[in-house]
Amino acid sequence: MDIKTATSLRRLRLVSAPEAVSFLLLLLCSVLKRTTEFNAVPVMGMVHGVLFILYVIFWADAWNRTKWSLKTAALYFVLSVLPTGGFFAERMLKREAENAVIASRARNEGIVNA
Repeated sequence: MDIKTATSLRRLRLVSAPEAVSFLLLLLCSVLKRTTEFNAVPVMGMVHGVLFILYVIFWADAWNRTKWSLKTAALYFVLSVLPTGGFFAERMLKREAENAVIASRARNEGIVNA
């Protein structure tokens, strides 16, 4: 894995958890708006919107660089629209990065011929 591919996966991973948190906070603010006088929906909506747009941009970049299959790319996109999906995406991306490091070390040591 080259440095640009690793960077694109890292960016996607770093934005996935905050995007999931902002989604949950937006849902909470929506409930509070209906049940109390508290209305933070415009602010949280904007924060979540910016984070979601960043997620989609970073997702597209990662898909382009990693050459994911359509199934894998669709999975990461679907996780972005589920309330807690970003947490699962972050965990999966971390595992993928760790596996890439292990494979790279194995290639460098001559254990694997790839």
